[in-house]
Amino acid sequence: MQKEKKTVTDFQEKVYAAVKRIPQGKVTTYKLLAKEVRCKSSQAVGQALKRNPFAPMVPCHRVILSDLSIGGFAGQTHGEEITRKQMLLKQEGILFDNGKLCDIGQIHYS
Repeated sequence: MQKEKKTVTDFQEKVYAAVKRIPQGKVTTYKLLAKEVRCKSSQAVGQALKRNPFAPMVPCHRVILSDLSIGGFAGQTHGEEITRKQMLLKQEGILFDNGKLCDIGQIHYS
């Protein structure tokens, strides 16, 4: 019996292409990303990113919540994965204070 290959949907491809356009040192929100790919559901965008098989080439760590908090990463909302997301963002100069993005000038609007 052959293992099934993971397939990427057209919607996921649109989300991943949009995320690849977020420059290093910038972040966007799930809501802004949803608007960019013409989707009404930021949760659907989050689910696509949760399944991102192309990280770090598709830098999903650059997507945060609309309230400017860090949000989830690799399907987790706390613990090691969030620490990893914070570290990746810090390496790009993106800092959080009391759980919120420090510099709103780092938000990428497409």
